[in-house]
Amino acid sequence: MSRAVHIPYTVEQDEDGVWCAHAYVGRVGCNGNGDTREEALADLRDSVVMVLEDDGAPEEITIMLDVA
Repeated sequence: MSRAVHIPYTVEQDEDGVWCAHAYVGRVGCNGNGDTREEALADLRDSVVMVLEDDGAPEEITIMLDVA
């Protein structure tokens, strides 16, 4: 069985040109950074997966990040 999780997020480029993505999984903040928007979102996805794994989420899970 798989489960889709929709997580609102924000993404922005800071003054140094680094892309930063942010989301909350419950009350836990997740962050991702990268040289491109896509890298920041991939890093954010990894952060979200780690939080879900730590909280005992099922192994089969599809994560879809939705813009807040």
